[in-house]
This record gives sequence, C-alpha cells and structure tokens, in this order.
Amino acid sequence: MEALIGDGMKFIAEHKAWAGPLLGILAFGESLALIGLLIPATALMIAVGGMVGSGLIDPLPVFFWCVLGSVLGDWVSFAIGRRIGPSAHRHWPLNGHKPAVARARLFFWRHGFISILLGRFLGPVRATIPLVAGMMQMKQRSFQIANILSALLWVPALLTPGYLAARSLGPVEEFREIHLIGLALVIGVVTIAGGAIGARVFGAGSTRRRGRNRKALPSS
Repeated sequence: MEALIGDGMKFIAEHKAWAGPLLGILAFGESLALIGLLIPATALMIAVGGMVGSGLIDPLPVFFWCVLGSVLGDWVSFAIGRRIGPSAHRHWPLNGHKPAVARARLFFWRHGFISILLGRFLGPVRATIPLVAGMMQMKQRSFQIANILSALLWVPALLTPGYLAARSLGPVEEFREIHLIGLALVIGVVTIAGGAIGARVFGAGSTRRRGRNRKALPSS
C-alpha cells in the first residue's frame, strides 16, 4: 500500500494537470462498497493537500473532482443497494463481509440521515453505509442531500491537514527530507485516527448491546 501511495504521489507531482481527475477517480473508487476498502484515496488526498499548500497544484480542480468522485461513488453504491434489496447481505460478495455489513446496518438504523453525513469520515463504514442505505430503502432525496453535504465537508477535511503542514514549512524550495517525513507522519496520523474513531464508536455500541442482552437474560 505504501508503494502504491508513493507511486501515486510521484505521478501527480510529474503530471500536475491530472491531479484532479486522478483523485476524483480514486475518491469514486474509495466510495464504492467493498472495493473502497482497497483504494488509498484518503492518504493521497492528504498528501495532495500538502502539494496545494506548497503552491504546486491548483486547489479548485482538485476540490471539484474529489467532490464529484465521492458523490458519484456513494450514489452508485446506494443504487446497487436499492436494486438488490434487503437480502443482499446473504449473497455473494456481501456474504463474505458480514461483520462490515452488520456494523453499517446498525449504524444506519441508529442514526439514519446523520449516518450518511458521518459515515464518510469513519473508516469501518465509509465503503458500506451507502450500500446499506439503499438496501434499507432510504428515500432518494434524503440520501442525495446527505451524500452531497458529506462530500463537501469530507474533501476539505482531508486536504486541510496536508495544506496546513506544507504552509507551515514555507516555500517548496526550502523543503528538506525532515519536512517530507513530517508530512508523511501527518498523513499517517490523520488516516489512522479516522479508523480508530470509527472502531471506538462501534466498539462502544457493541459493548452497550452486550450489556443490554445480559440484562435481558432471565436469572437462573
């Protein structure tokens, strides 16, 4: 994965005009159910935020393509969920990812509209919550409003850490190896933090459910 991210950053640095379309495609892929778990768009977007902050890349095309890609990716996942229906988790390929689907179903059941807004920021459900929303027949209009709003928030949230880190380092000519290491650490921390927060949310939910289940059991 690290090699893939490194190659992606190298390509973007050498072909700056393609930064927006490339990240848009990656954001689209990362938003697709199941497939998104294998695509490192998040890390690359944070890294490109650093390139934007150093003045190497124009931010507007990057923002536009990333928002477009993430909206379309969630839309496709939602449409697939509506098409295959509530029993989709019993069939291939979802039957091989039952824990991920179960977490997303619980998250959507508990939070509804808000789950679409928050789900994009939480690693454990980012690639499955739109699919589950479709499976559970969420209204199209409500989904699309949440989908677009979440993308408009998610993209700047990922670009900003790298942008601020690069701005704090000064002009690109003054970059040294230690600066690149610091930017890499920012990327790693932010990426891991999203997954950790999501895992904590779901872990807390599982603990509460187990507690309720134990209380519901009749005493012998």
